[in-house]
Amino acid sequence: MCDLVARTGRLQQRYEAGYRLVAGCIPFRCKHLDESSDDTSEKAVEVLMINSPSGPGLLFPKGGWENDETVEEAAVREALEEAGVRGVLMKFLGHYNFKSKTHEDKFNPEGLCKAAMFALLVNEELDSWPEQSTRERRWLSVPEAAELCRHSWMKDALENGFAEWYSKKDIMNSGEEDGQPPTSEPSSPEHK
Repeated sequence: MCDLVARTGRLQQRYEAGYRLVAGCIPFRCKHLDESSDDTSEKAVEVLMINSPSGPGLLFPKGGWENDETVEEAAVREALEEAGVRGVLMKFLGHYNFKSKTHEDKFNPEGLCKAAMFALLVNEELDSWPEQSTRERRWLSVPEAAELCRHSWMKDALENGFAEWYSKKDIMNSGEEDGQPPTSEPSSPEHK
């Protein structure tokens, strides 16, 4: 049984200009392609996706950004709650707008959402986590993840945010952050 508890409810969540503010991440790891596992062996990047209890396809961890946390803290919390992973935020990938039918409510009747997405280098995969009874995790190559991704905005974050970033940077051998994450308050509801 997991001692951690997932946050629920909408009373503490942030809204801006008609958008529910969401934080999420693309969890990833670098895997050695051969048995040697030394610095000279070739490495491949895999991303972690989770299933959705509300329908087919796979997702990246994401959820509401609450009033008592920074956007970075919210992204890390969602990765822990939904996917059972801990790690280091490496790069802010951009803002992605979407409309959520399941999140139309009195706080956000049109269901408009703005997600701040990050790349999260996973350094711990937990055996138990808050949403493990409704979530399964799968490590996938970037092309596999793009094919199985449920939402077009998440596919965009993967292909045009994450994949573009890691192809330009030697993240497999670097522990340095690349770029600065956004301020705790996003500035506008436009994508990127």
